[in-house]
Amino acid sequence: MRLQPISTEYIAIDPGYCFGKPRIAGTRMPVATIAKLYLEMGESLENIVQEYDLSLASVYAAMAYYYDHRQDIDRHTAESEAYVEQIRRNSTPSPLQEKLREIRGE
Repeated sequence: MRLQPISTEYIAIDPGYCFGKPRIAGTRMPVATIAKLYLEMGESLENIVQEYDLSLASVYAAMAYYYDHRQDIDRHTAESEAYVEQIRRNSTPSPLQEKLREIRGE
């Protein structure tokens, strides 16, 4: 029996979209976001389909892709979060942030 490659029609990687992160084809929804919604936030895959107007097959494909590339996706996510935190620490508060702190008495 000859092995056949699986379909890759649901996942796209393009440097011009989502900073080259794997995403559901035809959308800007990163695979990492689907995984986070499902694994960390406890959303069902069916609910993700309805809430974000995605096909069930594409959401399952995103999870399959995530499991196949978990280390790379998790590493990239951690690097992105660290970068955002670094920017946050090194930035001066906006006028709105200052006003909110003033209102809160911080």
